[in-house]
Amino acid sequence: MLPVLYSLQHCPYAMRARMGLLMAQQQVMLRAIIMKNKPEEMLAVSPKGTVPVLILPDSTVIDESLDIMIWALQQNDPEDLLHTDSPSDLAIMIELIKRNDKEFKPQLEIYKKSKRFHTGTEIEERQKCEIFIAELELRLSQNGNFVGRKPGLIDYALLPFVRQFSKVNRSWFIQAPYPYLRAWLEGHLQSRLYSKAMAKFPFWLDEYEECLLGEN
Repeated sequence: MLPVLYSLQHCPYAMRARMGLLMAQQQVMLRAIIMKNKPEEMLAVSPKGTVPVLILPDSTVIDESLDIMIWALQQNDPEDLLHTDSPSDLAIMIELIKRNDKEFKPQLEIYKKSKRFHTGTEIEERQKCEIFIAELELRLSQNGNFVGRKPGLIDYALLPFVRQFSKVNRSWFIQAPYPYLRAWLEGHLQSRLYSKAMAKFPFWLDEYEECLLGEN
């Protein structure tokens, strides 16, 4: 019996959970949903009604994306994304991920709305986002990675959000002073892992068809 994952195609939190599961080679039965029609089965185990939601075979529910990633990598971490050889790295990675979620993501939503609704504050709101973006660029420029001497959990936890930022004003981003971050982003977006994580699945409520995420 495999874990069950409720997921939404383009939700950045669901994206990071799928990438974590794939990197950990953890197979799950994926149930694709849309937010305007949430399955009662999902709401029964996670009343907050957001994705991702992972239900383990013993009925344990994990409904925070970072917790899903860490759980998966604790089962199997072939690329040592948790940096077990340098324990201090993990604390730094988690701190940066939490800053992304609590500070950068809300500001990113404001930036996206300013562009979409032509509020006249796009540049101002983007500059607030750039505080975090510039820090990521600096980290990459110093040693080629965000934390430590190799890629880690943080790469896959931040990827969906940096991707969103890059898409708000693509013409600006491709000439912005963030060459290291652009190269990092492009490398991940062209990867086989990203393609697998973004595979489309039929909506579960249409046919109640569970789909396997992860290779046999």
